[in-house]
Amino acid sequence: MPNTFGHLFRITTWGESHGGGIGVVIDGCPPRLPLAVEEIQRELDRRRPGQSRLTTQRKESDRVEILSGTLDGLTLGTPILLWVRNEDARSEAYEEMREIFRPSHADYTYQAKYGIRSWMGGGRASARETVGRVAGGAVAGQFLRRAFPSLKVVAYVSEICGFSAPEAAVIVDETLVEANPLRWPDPETLSQAIALVEDARKGGDSVGGVVTCRVQGMPAGLGEPVFDKLDADLAKAMLSIPAAKGFELGSGFAGTRLRGSQHNDPFYSEEGRIRTRTNRSGGVQGGISNGEEIFFRVALKPVATIALPQGTVTEKGEPTILRARGRHDPCVLPRAVPIVEAMTRLVLADHALRQKAIAWEFRP
Repeated sequence: MPNTFGHLFRITTWGESHGGGIGVVIDGCPPRLPLAVEEIQRELDRRRPGQSRLTTQRKESDRVEILSGTLDGLTLGTPILLWVRNEDARSEAYEEMREIFRPSHADYTYQAKYGIRSWMGGGRASARETVGRVAGGAVAGQFLRRAFPSLKVVAYVSEICGFSAPEAAVIVDETLVEANPLRWPDPETLSQAIALVEDARKGGDSVGGVVTCRVQGMPAGLGEPVFDKLDADLAKAMLSIPAAKGFELGSGFAGTRLRGSQHNDPFYSEEGRIRTRTNRSGGVQGGISNGEEIFFRVALKPVATIALPQGTVTEKGEPTILRARGRHDPCVLPRAVPIVEAMTRLVLADHALRQKAIAWEFRP
């Protein structure tokens, strides 16, 4: 099932960028969960295009419709189908790309795999596919809020084109992150970060960067010990996001430069709870959450569609020059933030149900 993610809490996304609509089927959501469509819409509004000049100007309202799985505002335990109509596709902008492989896109690889491809906006390879992920993640978030009231998932843009937000300025503050179009956590350096995106946009180019995600209020014990480690599932979730090229949790690659005596997180007891004095493990040890804050980083490449001329070939292998038209993000990072949060919630909801399934209390 290449379009399905999760085990007990599962989503299947469907639809193409320039088709009639796009959406998600959510299966495994527990029954009698109060489901607020307004909360799903709020997350989709954070992801939708046209939010500022830093994002694509495609005009999509992304109004969500619930077609199944609820009654009187409660989930039924049956599959939930969420649908968003495509309103501003403008497929004619891609006509010249019908027989041209765009550099660093999935055009060639989809053609090689299926022998056919949706050349209008990239089809399933388009970031528009993530509408279904964000909608599904919003439902997962409503479940998690009931299961773990103190749990909080916040992502933000921490690096743009090599320019990083100061570590000391980074706090988990949703209001601060949402107060600017870049979703940058530091007001002092915001103008410098925006200038990098603006410079790329004016030059017909694009920039990439890093999204950091922090999960507070995590219970200990979530995650499977071998192949379905919590960090492994988080890595899979993040690397499935369009444009994602790297993932690191806790100390990540920097931890390789330390010795074990420097890297280990010593345990201590605080008010009857086992804690760690440092958190280089990023909240996960042995593939299982230890109750500390989970934090990780996702590297996203520059958007592949740019206005500058690029050398490429046609489907027949003939050399040509591509001059892309259409509406595209000069930087995908601000819209990636709610996608990262959604995928995080989907992983946590799935592992919460998996833990519940084994947490039987047998009595003699």
